[in-house]
Amino acid sequence: MVAPLDLVIRADRVVTPTGEAARSIGVASGRIVAVEPLGAALEGSVVVDLADDEVLLPGLVDTHVHVNDPGRTEWEGFASATRAAAAGGVTTIVDMPLNSVPPTVDLAALDVKRRTAEDQVWVDVGFWGGAVPGNLSELRPLHEEGVFGFKCFLLPSGVDEFPPLDLAELVHVMREIASLDGLLIVHAEDAETIERAAVGVVQGRRYGDFLASRPREAENVAVAHVIDLARHTGCRVHVLHVSSAEALPLIAAAKDDGVRLTAETCPHYLYFAGEEVPDGATQFKCCPPIREADNLEQLWDGLADGALDIVVSDHSPSTPQLKALDTGDFGRAWGGISSLQLGLSVVWTGARQRGFSLADVTRWMAEKPADLVGLSHKGRIAVGADADFCVFAPEDGLVVDAAQLHHRNPITPYDGRRLLGVVRQTWLRGEPLDIDAPPRGRLLRRGES
Repeated sequence: MVAPLDLVIRADRVVTPTGEAARSIGVASGRIVAVEPLGAALEGSVVVDLADDEVLLPGLVDTHVHVNDPGRTEWEGFASATRAAAAGGVTTIVDMPLNSVPPTVDLAALDVKRRTAEDQVWVDVGFWGGAVPGNLSELRPLHEEGVFGFKCFLLPSGVDEFPPLDLAELVHVMREIASLDGLLIVHAEDAETIERAAVGVVQGRRYGDFLASRPREAENVAVAHVIDLARHTGCRVHVLHVSSAEALPLIAAAKDDGVRLTAETCPHYLYFAGEEVPDGATQFKCCPPIREADNLEQLWDGLADGALDIVVSDHSPSTPQLKALDTGDFGRAWGGISSLQLGLSVVWTGARQRGFSLADVTRWMAEKPADLVGLSHKGRIAVGADADFCVFAPEDGLVVDAAQLHHRNPITPYDGRRLLGVVRQTWLRGEPLDIDAPPRGRLLRRGES
C-alpha cells in the first residue's frame, strides 16, 4: 500500500471465507482494503496486534432479533438491545416486525420504527416487514422502501396486532413476494395440530406438559405446507427457528429439488435439552420449545450436512412479570429467550465439543445470515467488506451473570452457566465499539452497500 491505512490488524488466527490463517488486515474509510499474509508490509495510522489466545472473526450478523421498540420498550429497546449485541460481537441485527407497537406492516409503521431507532443504535440495524391479513397491498411499498423481507405466522403470534395468515392468504402473499423477488420468513407451526395436542394438557409448572402441547408434528406439518406452496409459487422462503429435527429431511429434500428454501435454528435448541429443564423454570419457555437431547444432536447434524443454514438468536425478551417467574406457570409465561449477547459463546461451547471449527461457527453466524438478507459487505473478512470485527478468545471462559448482561431485563436461562469463549472487543467499520460512548450504528436498507 502506497499511503498509510487507517488501521492494520495483525493476528496469527483470522477467520476468512476461505478458512483460518495468519493474516494482516488493512482498513481504510471503514472498509477492508487488504487481506494479506501476516508479515506483509502494511502501514497503518493505528496498528493492532492481537494476543496469542485471540482470533479475529467478522462481526456477527443476527437476523432474528425482537427489539420491541417502540411500544413495548419495558421489554427491550434499541439502546439496550444494540449494546447487548455489541458486547456479544454482533455488529448487525435485523429487527422483527412484531412486539413493537405499531408492528411494521405498512410504511407509516416503518417510518415510526426508523425514527425511534435513529441515534440510539450501537450496531447497524435493518428491519423486516410483516405479512398479516389485509396488508397485501403494503408489501410492495415496504419492499421498495428497503425492508429485508416479510415475516408471517401460521398460528397466533402472541400479540393481537400481528395475526396469522391462513393457507389461502399465504398463497396470495407468496405470489406477491415472488413477483418482487423478495423473501418470506415463516414461523412454521401448524395451529390445528397444536390445538389437538393441547386438549387435556394442563399447562402449569410441568415442562413436560408444555412440551407435549407444542409437538414436533406441528412444525413438521407446517414446514411441509410451506415447502409445497414455495414450490408452487416460486417464492423464496426461509423457515425460522427450526426446533424439530424431524423437519430436516423435508427441508433437505426440498433444497435438492430446487425449492428456494433456507432454514435456521437457534443457540438454545443447540445447547439445552428438554429433559434438563426444571419444572417452573419459565425462563426456558420459547415457541417452538426446547426439545429432547436426541433431537438436539440431530440439529447439530443438520448444520453439518447443510439442511440448516444459519444460527441466530431469536432474542425475544419480556418483563419478569410476563415470564410468570412468580408462579412458574408455562401456560401463562411469555415465550421467548434472551440470548443476544451470549450467542457466540453458547454455540462455540457446543460446536467445539462436537468437533466443529470456528470457521464453521463464523459461517453459520456471520457470513450466511448476511447472505440471507443480501448484505454482501457484512459478515466476512474480505476485501470490500465493512471492517466489522469480533476479537474472540476461544479458550477463555465465563460464567453467565444475568444481572451483568446489557439487555433490558435480567432474565436468561443461561444464568449461572459456564460457557467457553469470550468476546474481548468488537469493531464497527474500523473503529472499536465503546458501549459507554455515543452510538454510531447505522440504519440499513435492502440493496444498499
